[in-house]
Amino acid sequence: MSGYGKLQIGSVTLDNNIILGPMAGVSDLPFRLLCREMGAGLVCMEMVSAKAITYKNKNTGMLMDIHEDEHPVSLQLFGSEPDVMQQAVEMIKDRPYDILDVNMGCPVPKVVGNGEGSALMKNPELIQRIVAALVQVSDRPVTVKIRKGFNDKSINAVECALAAQEGGAAAVAVHGRTREQYYSGQADWSIIRQVKEAVKIPVIGNGDVVDGESAKRMFDETGCDGVMVARAAQGNPFIFREIKSFFETGTTCPRPTNKEVYDTVIRHADLQLKYKGDYIGIREMRKHVSWYTTGMAGSAKFRNQINQMEDMDSLKKACAEIML
Repeated sequence: MSGYGKLQIGSVTLDNNIILGPMAGVSDLPFRLLCREMGAGLVCMEMVSAKAITYKNKNTGMLMDIHEDEHPVSLQLFGSEPDVMQQAVEMIKDRPYDILDVNMGCPVPKVVGNGEGSALMKNPELIQRIVAALVQVSDRPVTVKIRKGFNDKSINAVECALAAQEGGAAAVAVHGRTREQYYSGQADWSIIRQVKEAVKIPVIGNGDVVDGESAKRMFDETGCDGVMVARAAQGNPFIFREIKSFFETGTTCPRPTNKEVYDTVIRHADLQLKYKGDYIGIREMRKHVSWYTTGMAGSAKFRNQINQMEDMDSLKKACAEIML
């Protein structure tokens, strides 16, 4: 029986099955912490390069920082060479992540051009070898995230999910779009159902979940074991609270007031500055503030001001003008 509730992924039990998806440049530590506090059952980190880990890249090390209050958390690797990925996992074994995920869905040309991300879907046999190699050295569950297929001529999510399962994966997340689609058009949920019917491991559905009603529809239409929310959470960590409320009470809790949005933005910015320093922290907050204010009165004009924000005082002042 699919639907909202706890979810077991290998040895890890999630207190609910609504999951923050991994997003490069978005699902960093401050944002994950906010989403977890709002009720996400699992938060996924930005993808990190296995090769960069083996080179001891400093920025990659920072991407893997984890806050004690965000557990359970999934660390996502990308790469295409089983031995390099194995080596990376050995090198990060002391990091306190709960689940190891492999990115097989990223559509970005630079990643795909290296044979990584969604390019792996062209080679299900390699998918199986990568997963098996990681399961061999990982003391935590290994999961994979795939797409519907590489393009409309190659819709092979079922074959790739079976390969991952054969390699020992503990779960598979399926985004209902092809690599060719990126994030455009409508996600095809029927492919999620097909994967669910083919494999024995938990299947997490991803694509076009924007509220409690669409989450319920995804459970109902696909039979999936968990639902992943990604772009709909940008500037909107409140979505996890709202989806939880929808399932637990039958009604969606009220949208946050402008004052609560303001307080959340300031908390988000405080965390950014704490973990990334003033210069990077404020600059990375600009896109988040733009998302938080989407749809507010005067938000189009406000977007021009956002790029002028140089410090916490200017951020507070600008946000107070539009939100309070």
